[in-house]
Amino acid sequence: MLSQMLKSVTSQSQTRQRALATFLTSVRRNGTVSEASFETQLYKLHLLEEPPSATATCTRDEALLFYHQMQIVRRMESASSNLYKEKAIRGFCHLYSGQEAICVGIKAALRPQDSVITAYRDHGWAYVMGCSVVGIMAELTGRAQGVARGKGGSMHMYTKNFYGGNGIVGAQVPVGAGVALANKYLENGGINVALYGDGAANQGQLFEAYNMAKLMNLPSVFICENNGYGMGTSIDRAAASTNYYTRGNYVPGIWIDGMDVLSVREAIKYCVDYCTSGKGPLVLEVATYRYHGHSMSDPGTSYRTRDEIQEVRQTRDPIMLFKEHIVGADLVTADELKKIDSEVRKEVDEAVKIAKSDKEIAVQELAADVYSNPLESSIRGTTPFDPYTHQRLSKITNLH
Repeated sequence: MLSQMLKSVTSQSQTRQRALATFLTSVRRNGTVSEASFETQLYKLHLLEEPPSATATCTRDEALLFYHQMQIVRRMESASSNLYKEKAIRGFCHLYSGQEAICVGIKAALRPQDSVITAYRDHGWAYVMGCSVVGIMAELTGRAQGVARGKGGSMHMYTKNFYGGNGIVGAQVPVGAGVALANKYLENGGINVALYGDGAANQGQLFEAYNMAKLMNLPSVFICENNGYGMGTSIDRAAASTNYYTRGNYVPGIWIDGMDVLSVREAIKYCVDYCTSGKGPLVLEVATYRYHGHSMSDPGTSYRTRDEIQEVRQTRDPIMLFKEHIVGADLVTADELKKIDSEVRKEVDEAVKIAKSDKEIAVQELAADVYSNPLESSIRGTTPFDPYTHQRLSKITNLH
């Protein structure tokens, strides 16, 4: 099943890329310039002398791509919110609205050999790393066309070089250090980006990961997505030091404005150069904001005001800011972006229809591919009296 799943994901990703390329070609002829330069937002440094680039060059094709990706993520999360309220999505569901510039900006700087691991706010990450909109939405509703056949759900999506969303707070960070160790051992030149929230930043296992990564000078980039609140607790009430980019102590760090996609991209380019030169890990803090509550069970307004959320939407929204920059620089026209908006709406709406109507896998398949080499064929169910028989539906596949 795993190989079939990966082939399906790869096929969907390639189809999506071809469709996107065709679409971007259809709109790119209307622009007035092919490239523009922008000033990046101010970076703060810890144990570093040279900051990332003060300017960022953006081509017309990149502008269209980044805008399209951020709008897809925003629209997917809006659709996910509605599906959850309809009870089509069950269990936990954490939305990424407001943080789109982070996943899009980071992915724009990564190379094929680089990898990412994140926490449970992972829908946008699954998309930029190669999962299709249909695969993500169907996974959320537990359907067979989901990226994990509907068995993973919101917090567990994976594809090549994306080691998924992880439901245990902070646990993905030492795993990311392990992936970086594998990169160093295999000498493939890749870096690993491990993301966590400000709520996880006080976890002891993070500091253990920093220590091991620095001892071995691993190509690790540890990134705190600081959206201001760990569940319902503001950072000022949760941490004695809210300068998360300095938390590595002996590990150099950078503070980034996470609402500016180009500033994020330039910072990650810097990280790639730094880590691949053998200097070891970096700790980044990306300042951002989430529009929804911690999860769908949290209204998000008991510990902050609606006015606060609205102010961010009106003054710091990452999509709005990027739109203003690229239209103002004559890279694109407002009409072209409206066309992208329309195409995004259509793509997500069609994916939602599939996610609500697609079949679920058979109950027997729940025990498929649990082990690569099972010593016993019987797998315990919810009680000892309802076991499953292990199935192998896939061959061993190299995920790297």
